[in-house]
Amino acid sequence: MTINVFISYDYTSDKEYASLLKAWAENDAEHFKNINFIDGSSDFSRESTKVNAFKNSISRRMNACDKILVLVGKETYKSDWCKWEIKKAEELELDFAAVNIEHANASPISLYGKGVKRARSFTEAAIESVLT
Repeated sequence: MTINVFISYDYTSDKEYASLLKAWAENDAEHFKNINFIDGSSDFSRESTKVNAFKNSISRRMNACDKILVLVGKETYKSDWCKWEIKKAEELELDFAAVNIEHANASPISLYGKGVKRARSFTEAAIESVLT
């Protein structure tokens, strides 16, 4: 059974980690053989005036998912988009997981009380353990 996982992250600061995660998934059958990552980024600019179109695009992607994985970077706790994605994931009753890119990074407050399975390091094994 394949698990569809929506990746939420601060686009400005952490897109390279989302790209790395997707590359691992494409090339590492040992850790991610039954996991399909769905990126939160879209064809719309995050500064776009078409906010509703952007939210609809993200919502469609999230609707196809079983879980949300929040990449907790240095700026994630300030990201309005991450806050919105977390709220949307709760509405869709997705399971929550998070991984700290660096151990000391602060989680968004909106993650608290969600029963988040948390990986404390950005490694394939740690991420796999919170998603399976």
